[in-house]
Amino acid sequence: MTEHSTTKHDLTVTAAGIAGAERLTTGVIWAYSMPRIGFGIMSVLFTTYLMKFSTDVLLIAPAAMGALIAASRLWDGVTDPVAGYWSDRTRSRFGRRRFWMFISAVPMSLGMFMIWSPPSALEGLILIGWMALALFIYETASTAFWVPHGALGVELTPNYHERTRLYGYSHMIGAIGSLMGLVSLYLMVSGEDKRTWAIILSAISAVLICVLVLGSTWLLPERGDFQDRGAKNPFKSFADVFRNPHARLLLVVYGIETFGAASIGLIVPYIVSYVIPADSLPVDSSVFFVSVLVVYFVPQIAFAPLWIKLSTITGKKPLWATSMWLSAFVFVGYFFALEQPILIWILSFILGTAGGIGAVVAPAIKADIIDYDEYLTGERKEGTYYAVWNMVRKGAGSLTAIVTGFVLQAVGFEPNVEQSESTKLALRTLFALLPAAGYFFGAMIFMRFNFNEKEHTKIRQILASRT
Repeated sequence: MTEHSTTKHDLTVTAAGIAGAERLTTGVIWAYSMPRIGFGIMSVLFTTYLMKFSTDVLLIAPAAMGALIAASRLWDGVTDPVAGYWSDRTRSRFGRRRFWMFISAVPMSLGMFMIWSPPSALEGLILIGWMALALFIYETASTAFWVPHGALGVELTPNYHERTRLYGYSHMIGAIGSLMGLVSLYLMVSGEDKRTWAIILSAISAVLICVLVLGSTWLLPERGDFQDRGAKNPFKSFADVFRNPHARLLLVVYGIETFGAASIGLIVPYIVSYVIPADSLPVDSSVFFVSVLVVYFVPQIAFAPLWIKLSTITGKKPLWATSMWLSAFVFVGYFFALEQPILIWILSFILGTAGGIGAVVAPAIKADIIDYDEYLTGERKEGTYYAVWNMVRKGAGSLTAIVTGFVLQAVGFEPNVEQSESTKLALRTLFALLPAAGYFFGAMIFMRFNFNEKEHTKIRQILASRT
């Protein structure tokens, strides 16, 4: 497919570049990646501190908070398919994707602020109700942004390697936001008044995310010729995802991997506070916590260009498989190394390297199999595919949240006190062995995946001849 003809009024063309181009401009890559900077700041807090903030600061029972997080993600099981189908079928002067991205910005920012800023007078069931409402608003609005945003990334270029370049640099730019988020995390965990810091940081992040989402959406091009090419029947649309053999295999891999990996963010702050002996740390526990995350994120920024280049030589599958195997062995190592801070830093660097590989090539592989769906059905339903990816990710994550919350409750976890040996063992197992198993079995199944560059080239040639 070559760059298609456009006019100055076409959705396909903006000052940033052209949608559907074989080679993306730097402007398009930056426009697509900008929101990840804002989300990167708060995602660090979401993934590593929300559970602990809720149990240790807001004093919500672990099982109750785990159930709330699980319920909010299960709610996405309803909103994700709706957002995906509507995104595929929408027709507007802003395009079928950008319309939803525009209207999601304000409620998404509001929900984020509410999660971290419940009034101090609230307690008990009323506080739980506030958190449930905040999570409901945020998760609904974020679905309305991320599903179309992910779908739009597929449309920006059909080129097999250019997609890796797009997602690779997008991840690298987002990791910069994550490093900025570590500053927020340090201020939160080391501050005396954690509620005040939560209000300040969430307000700044909410405004930043709103501005970046609106600016990114305005600058991004979108393929006008893809409007009205989604499936007309919503049930058939989702059934087609599971009829796609390559998608079906990846969904199994993704679900298994996510079930294990989702425990990491939930358990890390508990590991630092309750499992790692304080007298073994060379620095304060809050400084050590942040330093481990810095060591994790730095290789994701530094090595992203290397993985983009290497994928053109080895192919995407070997790289992603390598990242899964490496992650599995690192987590086994964590189980035995939690009393050795130097080993934790080394393992975190290796894990960050492996995670960076997966973050660069995995989205590009997912994008490629959507082209295979067009070959099978003649339709373009990127939104439906990204909705299903999100359903699997959030469904697996919700199951992990439920398991984590009830395990902590069952082993007698009590906030802000010395934990029993059985509680520490449960925390180590959830943090290390559960992710290791997820990555191991995910890698075993992924070895059967066989949609490579050669197959993708054939599909593109067939699609071009149809056009």
